Amino acid sequence: MIPFALKYIIVLISTLIVSAIATPLVRFLSFKIGAVDNPNARRINKVPMPTAGGLAVFFAFTVSTLGLLPRIIQHLNGNGAYFHYVLPLVIAGGIIIVTGLVDDIKELKPLPKLMGILLAASIIWIWTDFKFDHFKIPFGGPLLAFPTWLSFFLTILWIVAITNAVNLIDGLDGLVSGVSIISLTTMGLVSYFFLHDSNIFLPLTIFILAVSITGFLPYNYHPAIIYLGDTGALFIGFMIGVLSLQGLKNSTAVAVVTPMVILGVPITDTVVAIIRRSLSGKKIYEADRMHLHHRLLSMGLTHRGTVLVIYAISFIFSLTSLLLNVSSRFGGVLLMVSLVLGVLILSEMIGIFGENRTPLLNTLKFIGNSSYRQEAIAKWKSRHSK
Repeated sequence: MIPFALKYIIVLISTLIVSAIATPLVRFLSFKIGAVDNPNARRINKVPMPTAGGLAVFFAFTVSTLGLLPRIIQHLNGNGAYFHYVLPLVIAGGIIIVTGLVDDIKELKPLPKLMGILLAASIIWIWTDFKFDHFKIPFGGPLLAFPTWLSFFLTILWIVAITNAVNLIDGLDGLVSGVSIISLTTMGLVSYFFLHDSNIFLPLTIFILAVSITGFLPYNYHPAIIYLGDTGALFIGFMIGVLSLQGLKNSTAVAVVTPMVILGVPITDTVVAIIRRSLSGKKIYEADRMHLHHRLLSMGLTHRGTVLVIYAISFIFSLTSLLLNVSSRFGGVLLMVSLVLGVLILSEMIGIFGENRTPLLNTLKFIGNSSYRQEAIAKWKSRHSK
């Protein structure tokens, strides 16, 4: 009798192989159907690059979750067949894949793209238990239960927000793939060891998705021969948004914060972009070249060096999320305060908020530099004496 753990490892290895074999085929298909990313002012690539690489990730994920895993899982924890558990995820993911593929070929306008994401998110809310129906206020707060209409709104909002946040950071070879693998691996560990309200199906599915992306990463890492495209970035972001919902609705306070910390890179980059564009008088959805990876490149880092730095930042977020689950309440508060300060200082140092928007650094300089402090006080007195 083969132990379940060994069977699952075999499934993971098979998923990796399927993804690795499917990727070159998807690359060939991308050229045939016109899913090609041509160079322009905002693109890093200098030559036409096949996109739609997400098809390989989706194919490997689907083969494993609908074909391989159900064969080794009968019934666990009284939650019914795994096939019925994961089928709505695959159907909703398929809608995202179609939406992204059409966008990679024809460049959809924002509204049709959003409609595809909303349709897929609605399927998740209707046919699965991935719902934002209650929320534990962190660090000693009450457990809030939401009415049905609010649960639907918050669930859709979270999924759409994370989907677009992940899509926004897709600007360098291997960036989304690597950050997603780090985030998903951490999410799987947290869901297995710390989410008491979840079942074993959740980490099993998360690790399958992580391995599906891992098989694609060697082709996508710099210098890439294929991009994820919106096909892959939207699918990965969507799945991360859905799978992270279990942590948000967990009755353990720290578990509520965990998915937000794990997804620190895309969430922070998106929030900072909204703040930056609002302060500059631009529309929040207006594209620019001030994202984290753009700023790191402008500082002189190489393409690969920039990606590795962001991997490291993502790893710090993930490590913090793991530490939160084994820390006391006071320790958790200190971790969060330290993390927020670190993010703000880094953002100001690399100019991600925009030029001359460094209030925290100016405050630290005011405290630690007497010459600057005297100069600032003199300017303040001069301004208020008029």
